[in-house]
Amino acid sequence: MYRYDTHDQTLVDERVAQFRDQMRRYLEGKISDEEFLPLRVQNGLYIQRYAPMLRIAIPYGMLASYQLRKLGEIAARYDRGYGHFTTRTNLQLNWPALEDVPDILAELASVQMHAIQTSGNDIRNTTTDQFSGIAADEEVDPRPWCELVRQWSTFHPEFAYLPRKFKIAVTGAEEDRAAIQVHDVGLRLWRDDAGEVRVRVLAGGGLGRTPMIGETVCEDLPWQHLLTYLEAILRVYNQFGRRDNKFKARIKILVKALGVEEFRRRVEAEWAHLKDGPQTLTEEAVAAVADHFVDPERREVAPEALEAFEALRAENRAFARFVTNNVTDHKVPGYKAVTLSLKRREHSPGDVTSEQMAAIADLADEYSYGELRVTHEQNLVLTDVPVDRLEELWQRLESLGLANPTVGTLADLICCPGGDYCGLANAKSIPVAHAIQERFEDLDFLYDLGPLELNISGCMNACGHHHVGHIGILGVDKKGEEYYQISLGGSQGNGASLGKILGPSFYREDVPSVIDKLLQVYVGERTPDETFLDTYRRIGLKPFKERVYA
Repeated sequence: MYRYDTHDQTLVDERVAQFRDQMRRYLEGKISDEEFLPLRVQNGLYIQRYAPMLRIAIPYGMLASYQLRKLGEIAARYDRGYGHFTTRTNLQLNWPALEDVPDILAELASVQMHAIQTSGNDIRNTTTDQFSGIAADEEVDPRPWCELVRQWSTFHPEFAYLPRKFKIAVTGAEEDRAAIQVHDVGLRLWRDDAGEVRVRVLAGGGLGRTPMIGETVCEDLPWQHLLTYLEAILRVYNQFGRRDNKFKARIKILVKALGVEEFRRRVEAEWAHLKDGPQTLTEEAVAAVADHFVDPERREVAPEALEAFEALRAENRAFARFVTNNVTDHKVPGYKAVTLSLKRREHSPGDVTSEQMAAIADLADEYSYGELRVTHEQNLVLTDVPVDRLEELWQRLESLGLANPTVGTLADLICCPGGDYCGLANAKSIPVAHAIQERFEDLDFLYDLGPLELNISGCMNACGHHHVGHIGILGVDKKGEEYYQISLGGSQGNGASLGKILGPSFYREDVPSVIDKLLQVYVGERTPDETFLDTYRRIGLKPFKERVYA
């Protein structure tokens, strides 16, 4: 993974010192709340419902074991002993003291981490596929390209105060596991017949108050022009994006208002001034970054080990369930990627304790060459586990409560912090998640349902990505009371779609029963091997609506 050079480390250290001075002046009353606001948000510091919240950047979801260990130490020393992984692969601390934030940032800098641009109207953390570099269906490893985007976007002087926040996602695989169609900009890397990297550029996607699927702006961009083309898109957005209404300030509104053809024309006109300029990428520049993303020196796994693994899988039902749901094939024979479930009823989805962070860091060192990934679904991944150590790892995870064999099932739901923490939320999300997990905890039933994505957001900002859940739940406020709106048919991968609202909203205590009725319709209507999403797309909303509101 990428390691800071002297320039990177100096830049981050200087930002820590700068913010320490800004915090001192704010606490001494020399800076007003209004003046402090833009200073703190571009360092990831929010003021939430009950306490400050610090959002820590995890660029394109990659973590070294020593970085996770440091995050656990910080959570224990400065917070309440846990952290929350988000759908943008960042980590949030929900209870830090305001005066401690500069010290937290200094500790992060000691392990090449920061909180820069995790908030504010700027370019946020770039995300990608959690299996990048190891996926069998990958055409281009997106990690070096994500790092180039990170370096280009960090402290970019022209884009520090955009009309609204800006999010970029990148994939280089046949299956879109990065949800590029619902980002401000989505990048699909591919290779032409000559083996050259090309980029399909989408713009205008996004969720929130006005969800939209991104439009293709450029189908066939040569890799050399990636940064200059992104610069042209951002310039058009910065110039023409609305600033009079924050609810209509995202680039998706601009693309919709202009139409994709006119938007593309303006981007191309702006790009004419940038194309072949100083920011044009060279083979040397790309190679210098790509050199940071070399494969570990994996030992060869004997064929007998593969046979023993398959035999154990056939004999041990509990282990087989774990492998089926939590273990992903690897491009290298004899290796697997293992997803650690952060979905347990005793914690909020995505939460992990300081003790668990330390233990997972140890597991990464022992079983995965010291590397982890954070997933869009709020889980963690060990990327390089030899099959002859899978059973041993599974037993270790069981002892930590991290081996729930439910990844990809209804129980693996996405959930934002909601009204328990966030001042923007209309309703609580976490109690709904716990109620659903409690109602549907029978593993045989979960496996019979097959792949099913359930996403929960506490407000229209859609941090839980409810719009693209197969089943989406949105917390709404009705005259001071919490209600929940259900949508069906969303999808975030290839052929992304936005869910349709089922009908009038429900009381919180009714939500599990409503989900139960939806599942009854699915089970009754599906054909053999048909998923929930396939059944919904075949029969439509009406049968579900009739059953729920009968």
